[in-house]
Amino acid sequence: MTGGSASFLRIPGHDFHRPELLKQALTHSSSVRGQTVSNQRMEFLGDRVLGLVVARMLYERFGGEEEGEMSRRHAALVRRDALARVAADIGLAPHIDMSPAEEQAGGRSNPGIIADACEAVIAALYLDGGIKAAEDFIIRCWTPLIDEDASPPKDAKTELQEWAQAHGLGLPSYRQVDRQGKDHAPVFFVEVTVEGFEAAAGSASNKRAAEQEAAGAMLSRINKT
Repeated sequence: MTGGSASFLRIPGHDFHRPELLKQALTHSSSVRGQTVSNQRMEFLGDRVLGLVVARMLYERFGGEEEGEMSRRHAALVRRDALARVAADIGLAPHIDMSPAEEQAGGRSNPGIIADACEAVIAALYLDGGIKAAEDFIIRCWTPLIDEDASPPKDAKTELQEWAQAHGLGLPSYRQVDRQGKDHAPVFFVEVTVEGFEAAAGSASNKRAAEQEAAGAMLSRINKT
């Protein structure tokens, strides 16, 4: 195994009755050997659990906001960037089991791999301790992120479109360039182009989210120019 052992990753507030669930959550597909199962299916489940709990948190906290405003908050809180931040807070990356080749390619600092593992950890908590265990973790780790935004954020696609139009560049153009993974855990790859800039890419478990990731990557590139 490349990296630390899952047994040394401590999840605040929870002791695993079935530690093999945490081990699977931290097993990247590149390291699968023999009968070992990767965390891809758990990512799928964790994504849904996270979405539900965050939706409830927003519903209870922002009673005066409309559906569209809460939707923008929700999209920002379940994006890859938010997951990667939480993963950094709990020290997750050193414990991901990945192949030496993936490690050498920078996998341990890859936001996508780290975010996927964080989703899988949420699934492991749900499977080991029920919705209460997953909810406690999400509330503890996502409340600081919610506290940061007094006003609903703009989603990345909207922000990029407004910037491009304000600079006379027309609408950003999105196209799906690839689709990988199995039917139960697809990964969509999308590129966005804006006049005068190289294409930026994003990937996610659905096309809409991949477009948001690509837009966020383009905004990051623009902000560095």
